[in-house]
Amino acid sequence: MINHPHLQLAAVTRYCAKRGLRLEIRDGGWLLSLEDATRRHLIFGYDLGLNSAVAHRIACDKAATAGLLTASGVPAVPHAFFLAPAVTGAAEPAWTAILELLEAHPHGVVVKPNEGTSGRAVRRAASPAELKDAVTHIFKTGASVAIAPLLEIADEVRVIMLDDVPLIVYRKQRPVVTGDGVHSLRELALAIAPAQQHAQLLRRLADEFDVSALHAIIPPGEQSLLSWRHNLEFGAQPVLLTDGPVRETCSALARKAARVIDIRYASVDVVMAGGHWQVLEINSGVKMEALGQHAPELVEAAYVAALDKIFGTHQPR
Repeated sequence: MINHPHLQLAAVTRYCAKRGLRLEIRDGGWLLSLEDATRRHLIFGYDLGLNSAVAHRIACDKAATAGLLTASGVPAVPHAFFLAPAVTGAAEPAWTAILELLEAHPHGVVVKPNEGTSGRAVRRAASPAELKDAVTHIFKTGASVAIAPLLEIADEVRVIMLDDVPLIVYRKQRPVVTGDGVHSLRELALAIAPAQQHAQLLRRLADEFDVSALHAIIPPGEQSLLSWRHNLEFGAQPVLLTDGPVRETCSALARKAARVIDIRYASVDVVMAGGHWQVLEINSGVKMEALGQHAPELVEAAYVAALDKIFGTHQPR
């Protein structure tokens, strides 16, 4: 149990105190029990318990989600699914089918745990050796892998949905530095980060760049991304979208996607690639820990709205 939902726990605690609910906290906030006079409700991790078991399982399965959305006419990034040899009983992974994906996508592919979150163990692969290494790494501890084409993503937006309503919509803005012709990428990156984040930043940079790229001098005015990922956990910053065509388009697409898998409460990631918006994935467990550092009032309101769906909106006298 990692990444305990501390911000979520604080929000739930405040909600229970205001509503007069009994709250029992277990495992550092990973498991919560909420009770009123008539019912008991459980929250596990980032799953508030609003979704059906089937909707939750589909959302957790990247390949199943992509396949179902595409079949339903909702544009989605395709994800090929492969089981680990430990599950199938085969001597080795289905290398022939896996390597054929590189022929179909010569610019490269993205390899990820089929049920993973937060960008962990996600790797790019542009050669058979890189692809085999990425798949093998996941199969050491995971049961399945999802492989998607490596896209040139111009924009990524997350829509947090509750019963067809977009509660929060924000762009994931990747960190970038601007060269001055004097300092290296490593030096520029450290200069814009707080000192307490330097160790974590250096680990991320080591995963993203080779040594020569890290110490290369960036020409004046040239911008360099510090991560190809859009995850907040990898340094991206949330930029709230309160109105405008991007918010409207992404919210409409997220609403369609949520309806397809019949999910009530979820975060839907939508990307602009190849000139059009498409769904990247749907998350049944809605993580707002990083977002809460930037928009605490919005996050608090989202938790209240979701919990009100469980316990109603009547306030105790």
